[in-house]
Amino acid sequence: MQNRELVIIGGGPAGLSAAVEARRLGIEDVLVIDRESEPGGILKQCIHTGFGLHIFKEELTGPEYAERFIRKAEALGVEIMLDTMVIELTSDRRIVAVNGREGLVEIQAKAIILAMGCRERTRGAIKIPGFRPAGIFTAGTAQRFVNIEGYMPGCEIVILGSGDIGLIMARRLTLEGAKVRCVVEIMPYSNGLTRNIVQCLEDYSIPLLLKHTVVNIHGKKRVEGVTIAEVDDEMKPIMETAQFIPCDTLLLSVGLIPENELSRMAGIEIDDVTGGPVVNQRLETSVPGIFACGNVLHVHDLVDFVTQEAMEAARGVASYLADGGKKYDHIPVTAGEGLRYVLPQRINVEAMTGEKQNFFMRCARPMARARLYVESERGVIESRLLSHVKPSEMISIKLGRDELKGVKMLKFILQEEGDKIECND
Repeated sequence: MQNRELVIIGGGPAGLSAAVEARRLGIEDVLVIDRESEPGGILKQCIHTGFGLHIFKEELTGPEYAERFIRKAEALGVEIMLDTMVIELTSDRRIVAVNGREGLVEIQAKAIILAMGCRERTRGAIKIPGFRPAGIFTAGTAQRFVNIEGYMPGCEIVILGSGDIGLIMARRLTLEGAKVRCVVEIMPYSNGLTRNIVQCLEDYSIPLLLKHTVVNIHGKKRVEGVTIAEVDDEMKPIMETAQFIPCDTLLLSVGLIPENELSRMAGIEIDDVTGGPVVNQRLETSVPGIFACGNVLHVHDLVDFVTQEAMEAARGVASYLADGGKKYDHIPVTAGEGLRYVLPQRINVEAMTGEKQNFFMRCARPMARARLYVESERGVIESRLLSHVKPSEMISIKLGRDELKGVKMLKFILQEEGDKIECND
């Protein structure tokens, strides 16, 4: 049995950022466990630019962004245990892992940060009719094939879902000579960043068909085509609008799921909306001493925000270790009208790690102009006017100690404003 001060499960951007910040804060014994043969997580296959604009004030590729944190971690003496799979996590912070060098490894940690990331939703989750031919991939799998393995998944492509990975692969496959026939999205709006809609679809004249979905996959040995159709307001296909599109490949970009099997094993409370743990102001889960950050907590749109959140988790660990795991009473934080969720879901002002608390949220639908209200039992304590919000792009707001002092509850509400309102406050 090894005894460790801080163990971070996951060596992607969240885990590496948390490790670097933890060492900077003076936590001497930091161990990162990762199942891959190299650290960096999903960023290793993200060769496109667009990373680092917030953290480094410059535009980097995914590998470049990851490399900066790998070098920082190495320089600070962070131990990274690679090719190691965590197979058990208990509520008393005991970790059981396995690798080919040491066999079974048992670790007792004072604190743990969960940074396992997320996985892609597959065909089985959305239940598309048809046989099971070759040529059906998640967008991330296709990205790995092209960018790391050097294989093309196909020549004529249809992409279902307008998530960012799917949009980026539409451009990538076009540049490699494939024909991307269309991107099909069941919602009346895109689920990707606006910049990716412009740079990956519009710049290459790739059609985006909103309020459409794939209703059948044709072919037995290899995909021969798909049938798509419009959907009504209840997301049901309108079969009168069905049309056949010949293709040899179908990519699925239909959402991401936080990897929380270990979290559930430890008895951590999971939020039904985010799919990640319920956390407090220092990103501590319902199990004392276990923290969460990055895509295992909730799916982010930018890796820079993952890094900021991971650093906050490291500060939370430092606070936890400093006060000996003192228990605090928390007030509830809830998402009201116009919002899907708000994080953290509970806070204690006394235990805040800084003078301001950052709250992250996603809207329920696109709005050209929206007013964000923060309410307590005393009424509205903060109001912000926001321009052009959409579910795919995170909203954040910082509230200071003075604003939060003495409140017994917080509720966030997002309401659409009329066109006459100017966004100047």
